[in-house]
Amino acid sequence: MNKKTLTKLEYNKIMDLLVTQASSERGKLLCRRLVPMTELADIETAQEQTAAAFTRIVKLGRLDCSDAKTVGESMKRLEIGGILGCNELLRISQLLKCAGRAKSYGRHDTVDELADCLDAYFDALEPLTPLVNEIERCIIGEDEFSDDASSTLKNIRRSMNAINGKVHATLTNLVNGSLRTYLQDPIITMRGDRYCVPVKSEYRSQVNGMIHDQSSTGSTLFIEPMAVVKLNNDLKELYAREQEEIQVILAGLSEAAAEYVELIRTDYRVLTELDFIFARGSLALDMNASKPVFNTEGRISIREGRHPLLDPRKVVPITLSLGDTFSLLVVTGPNTGGKTVSLKTVGLFALMGQAGLHIPAGDRSELTIFHQIFADIGDEQSIEQSLSTFSSHMTNIVSFLKEVDEKSLVLFDELCSGTDPTEGAAMAIAILSYLHSRDIRTMATTHYSELKAFALTTPGVENACCEFNVETLSPTYRLLIGIPGKSNAFAISSKLGLPKHIIDDAKARLTEQDASFEDLIADLETSKRTIEKERQEIAAYKREAETLKSQTLQKQEKLEEQKERILREANEKANAILREAKETADETMKNFRKFGRENISVAEMEREREKLRKKIKETGSKVTLEAQKPAKAHKPEDFKLGESVKVLSMNLTGTVSSRPDARGNLFVQMGILRSQVNISDLEIIEEEPSYTAKNMRRTSKGKMQASKSLSISPEINLLGKTVDEAVAELDKYLDDAYISHLESVRVVHGKGTGALRQGVHNYLKRQKHVKSFRLGEFGEGDAGVTIVTFK
Repeated sequence: MNKKTLTKLEYNKIMDLLVTQASSERGKLLCRRLVPMTELADIETAQEQTAAAFTRIVKLGRLDCSDAKTVGESMKRLEIGGILGCNELLRISQLLKCAGRAKSYGRHDTVDELADCLDAYFDALEPLTPLVNEIERCIIGEDEFSDDASSTLKNIRRSMNAINGKVHATLTNLVNGSLRTYLQDPIITMRGDRYCVPVKSEYRSQVNGMIHDQSSTGSTLFIEPMAVVKLNNDLKELYAREQEEIQVILAGLSEAAAEYVELIRTDYRVLTELDFIFARGSLALDMNASKPVFNTEGRISIREGRHPLLDPRKVVPITLSLGDTFSLLVVTGPNTGGKTVSLKTVGLFALMGQAGLHIPAGDRSELTIFHQIFADIGDEQSIEQSLSTFSSHMTNIVSFLKEVDEKSLVLFDELCSGTDPTEGAAMAIAILSYLHSRDIRTMATTHYSELKAFALTTPGVENACCEFNVETLSPTYRLLIGIPGKSNAFAISSKLGLPKHIIDDAKARLTEQDASFEDLIADLETSKRTIEKERQEIAAYKREAETLKSQTLQKQEKLEEQKERILREANEKANAILREAKETADETMKNFRKFGRENISVAEMEREREKLRKKIKETGSKVTLEAQKPAKAHKPEDFKLGESVKVLSMNLTGTVSSRPDARGNLFVQMGILRSQVNISDLEIIEEEPSYTAKNMRRTSKGKMQASKSLSISPEINLLGKTVDEAVAELDKYLDDAYISHLESVRVVHGKGTGALRQGVHNYLKRQKHVKSFRLGEFGEGDAGVTIVTFK
């Protein structure tokens, strides 16, 4: 790819942003070396990797590979039998621990999670936990070894501690005893790994020992008393033995690490490549970018594209196409209107996409593969451009034309400006005609009216303009495809205060053809804006209609389900009443036959008749739904979330799922039905104790056992609880519900931040007796409720 083009389109600045996303040195190096590719398979592989990293970052957070430090030199020394130092072994340990964390990060939580292209990377990691444990057992810090690294080291250090104790005890006695008057200070100090005491120089002959040092003034001598010379010698010998044993330990650890040289190298390579891939995913997340769709037909279609180096809060998205019905796009409009930004956005998106990076544009944006991108973009925007500037631009154009082919993208900013307008326009049309004849994808910005006419009259060439608001004298930065842009020179000059007579004189100097052309441009721009506005309104109405249609269908389905359920329950109740009536009739006939055969008193017959009358009355009351009134009037504050209530008009029970509003209306969840009810139609159900005498049954062992199926609620309310509290309560509730043979239950967790919902779902994934679970649908509580079905 043309290096000059990479600089012109500021591709290097994107790489600078990418480098900041990597955490390892090699990962940063791979980011710095990233260049656009030209093979479709390579590009799509890189895009899939970026998309997989993006998805994992959103779900699990960013992958940290900062401990993946280079171990190449250490591996070479191990291969030739060398002994690694303490810091080198610690670096290997940190690398392997990083591999372990990455492998855990890459592991899927459930078997239902779909595999992605990064699984092969995570599977290739080998944490080598036994080697890590052995290194950490022996080495506890930089140049610091554990006493338990070996039994020999432990014995040596035990002896050293014992001798140190003797030396300190002996010197303490001397300092506080016979030598006290000869000392500069009553302290014990070290000189050259030997314990000494500071003696005044005039008392040198009074202290028997070896002089190791003196102060800068010569007034103090540091003398090792003879009483501790042998102990110090023994201590020095132990120091030497300790260092020898440490070398033995390092040799053992190096030998253990040498067995895994290739695996350690693989871990380092895989971790740094993952760091590189996740840097691309992190950049996509920061840019709010999406994966482009690549084609081989030379077609570009950018939807709501935003230049990645501009402030995302201020940048105006552009929608642009090229290579479908036209291969050449001429962009016109006033200065500072966004023409150059549009040009750079197209070129930079092509480079980023071919480098495996996502682009900050809408979903389903399309890119094609270019083998070369040529950009002639100058920074000069002054009308006083010199001949040398024109020559410089023309030199670039000449070099482009020598190398350009059908697999190239050519970008011109102010093509052939800086020279005579008539000659410049003619030259620009000739260059564009040549490129268009070869079907080369080209985009050019210009102020020349001749180029606007060329685009209007040439098949396969299209005009575009950057919109400008004449009222505010400011550009809108919106790119409009299909119409040429108007220069607006007269309007801008008038707003800036140029006298009207001068502007009128300038207008009079325009030819009739020029004036008509400018008026045509203005009319086209107005029509385009009107059509665009109407198109957006139609699209909004269409979306609203689709939403209403979907909601209506859902409501209709719920009503059909509710109708079927009510009819089914009514049929079941009717059948039960008929069975009871049949049993009553059979019993009555039996009694009449008995009364005919036996001598039964009139009083007893009357009692039987009264008993039958009561039974018929009770049966009749079951099929009569009378309007009920609440036992007592309730206040709005009496209704709390999760409160069990009875809807009198529907003769159904449910739970309160919202607080009463100013009119006393609230939502009640009745199974899968969620309805708005006034508090005047509600009666609070005074819940009985979970286990009462009527809910008890006697087991075969004669013991009383609670019948949970009569007391367990089909719903649990976890609102206001932390994840730990909710999971603990949910665990017990699901056990009770499963034992009670409930087919499904309803878990109310609310929407909020989603943390409680995620915690509940993570817990449900691990339960063997849970067949499935899903979020509630319309009328069931939506995303604030999870429906759990048991096996």
